[in-house]
Amino acid sequence: MIQLGYFTIDTQDVDKARAFYSALFGWTFDEDASKPTYAHVAGSDPAFGFTKVERAGQFPHLYFRVDDVDALCRRATELGGKAAVPADSASGRTAVVSDDQGVSFSLWQPAPGF
Repeated sequence: MIQLGYFTIDTQDVDKARAFYSALFGWTFDEDASKPTYAHVAGSDPAFGFTKVERAGQFPHLYFRVDDVDALCRRATELGGKAAVPADSASGRTAVVSDDQGVSFSLWQPAPGF
């Protein structure tokens, strides 16, 4: 089976991305592996980071597994991002969110058994 081993998220401003996601998820960054055009998220599995681009393009949609979709939707909005109204399905509660630069992702609160 092939599994995701690494990914990057395109962003126009690496420092803003670091601040937003650090405040939203509590992520820290590996300073030795980071540089002005790249920020490596410390201790992630799978490993990933943020890459500076001139224009953030389309990226495969990511789902971040979280404990409380509603609380993080509120927090994303407080941080200058946007959040859709959460929806429930058989697999759990989800909401599409975008950061303060317009990068879109989803929050997923798994239902029991997922």
